[in-house]
Parts: sequence; structure tokens; C-alpha cells
Amino acid sequence: MMTVSHNLRIARPTDNLQAIKAMYMKGLGLELLGSFENHQGFDGVMLGKKGMRTHLEFTQQTGHQVGRCPTEDHLLVFYIDPERLEEFSNQMVEAGFELVPSYNPYWDENGNTFEDCDGYRVVLSPQNQ
Repeated sequence: MMTVSHNLRIARPTDNLQAIKAMYMKGLGLELLGSFENHQGFDGVMLGKKGMRTHLEFTQQTGHQVGRCPTEDHLLVFYIDPERLEEFSNQMVEAGFELVPSYNPYWDENGNTFEDCDGYRVVLSPQNQ
């Protein structure tokens, strides 16, 4: 039987490693938890908050192009304090995310949807939803 440590890493390839790193750090206030270079042809960064058991990993492979997100419904959803929705939404735009209409209308009614430079989407939704 496999033992699960209850940590979660969400990993995603990109063609824009440095831009993605900057966007997610500035837009969501994430910290650089680790990075690697030329690990069997891959460079990468892990972003999150110290003490949180969930983090994001972005990788870029030398000589390989991954392109844009395949659909508009690939989402990372962050539940935040409702009183800070406007503040965080402004921070996302300042970081380079584009405020976009959601593919699923539920998210337009329950938060704000943003698109990163790879076409992937991040939703900020009030925590009480």
C-alpha cells in the first residue's frame, strides 16, 4: 500500500518560465520555494508559501515547445477573503494577468477569472462560496 503524505504539487510545462514565475509571485504573492536548472534538459521553479502543503511547479524543457493552454476551462481556483477580492484582482492585473470572461459562467458570478501568458486561467473566488 502506498503511503500518502497529503502534499499536493500541481506541475505544468511552460515556454515562458521566467515570465510565469514573475506573474504568479507578484499576482498571488507566492514565494520561490525551490528551483532547478538543466535537470536532464529541464529547468523549473516551485512556488508557494512556506508552511503550505500545496505548491505549483512550472517547468521548461530545452528545445521543446509546449504552446498555449488547450482549453479555456483549465483553472486554478483560489478562495480568498471576500474583503480582499478587489485588492488581489488589481494585483493580478498589475502582475500581467489579463482579466477575462470565464468559460463557465459560474465563475463570473462567483469571482474573477484571469489568464496568464500561456493561456491558463486563475480564478479568485470569495472564500464564503
